[in-house]
Amino acid sequence: MTTQRDQAQDLREAMVRQLQDWGDLRSDSIAEALRTVPRHLFAPGESLEDVYAANQAVVTKRDEQGLATSSLSATHIQVTMLEQAQLQPGMRVLEVGSGGYNAALLAELVGEAGTVVSLDIDGDIVERARSCLQTAGYERVRVVHGDAEHGHAPEAPYDRIIVTAGAWDIPPAWIEQLAPGGRIVVPLRMRGLTRSVVFAHDGDHLVSTGYRLCGFVPMQGASAREERLIPLDGSEVALRVEEEQLLDVTGLQKSLQQPRLERWPDVEFSYPDETHFWIATQAPVFGLLAARQDAIERGLVTRSAQRGVPTLIRGASFAYRTKRPLEDGDTFENGVYAHGPEAEAVAEDYVELLRRFDRDLRGGPGAQIEVFPATRPTSELPRGRVIEKKHTRVVVSWPGAREL
Repeated sequence: MTTQRDQAQDLREAMVRQLQDWGDLRSDSIAEALRTVPRHLFAPGESLEDVYAANQAVVTKRDEQGLATSSLSATHIQVTMLEQAQLQPGMRVLEVGSGGYNAALLAELVGEAGTVVSLDIDGDIVERARSCLQTAGYERVRVVHGDAEHGHAPEAPYDRIIVTAGAWDIPPAWIEQLAPGGRIVVPLRMRGLTRSVVFAHDGDHLVSTGYRLCGFVPMQGASAREERLIPLDGSEVALRVEEEQLLDVTGLQKSLQQPRLERWPDVEFSYPDETHFWIATQAPVFGLLAARQDAIERGLVTRSAQRGVPTLIRGASFAYRTKRPLEDGDTFENGVYAHGPEAEAVAEDYVELLRRFDRDLRGGPGAQIEVFPATRPTSELPRGRVIEKKHTRVVVSWPGAREL
């Protein structure tokens, strides 16, 4: 007779194989941790099939509007960040955001000689994580209640700081509490796009050693920062913007109702995530055009806007990316749709960015992301797109891109 324990073990093994097949899981130590930690004990009441689905998050708390405020992240994202962290036995780790399961994986990876501190602002989540960790046999993980803005100084310094909530900025406390040679792995939001970035010290600032696409529940507390939502067609179409950009909202709303301009630059649609990040970090005025299904079905915008598509803005005009299938049926071509009195110009700007990515950056090493104190003068920053934050100035550059 198959018991729940046996079924869970079989599902864990299947999850590991799936993650290996996808290429997300490469390290034997992480694979062994995944086989060992009973994820279902951190999601009581959920089906085993859902808990061990490698690409499925499990929401553990929602707010009054029904929005998720805490969750067990999908395992493939957790594995991505664990691979980025390059954990070793004996390390001291601060986890920001407490679901419990990831902390248990960390405990397996750093071993009995290591230290894992898990920090969360929500008292309910703290108590839940403590209870689940105890049930699963990981009492050695210390779960503390506090605001991520301040880190947790009593256990510092940390060899690794791993952030499991979407962060808009990097508070000074994280940098101060990082040990020499340490790393921060953080889902950092830059111009509306989130990437799990690995940062290392480089003198008096942080420099990225790699990044991956990811999505997380937004951080709460002093570090929280909401996006601005600019409605263009009631509640059906909107621009999501971050910086305090001055926008001609009325003009943009009128332009959306006008016939659109199309451009097809004969550039293959590939590396969409990296192309989006390139576009976002090149445009002086930028947003993400997002639309509901009704607006798409009415033909007001294309399906590319369903999840938010990078959009260049110039006055009352804007342009965004779309695609269409090529004759072989297997590949797609990039296209640009533009609206407004300067549609020709903004469409041409977008086309030029797509061509530059195709020429210089396709399949390349990607961007370099550097984080400086907010007090650093512009004259002392490297070349690149400067993204202003509360505590820091983030500079994104693309070493592979040729100058215009």
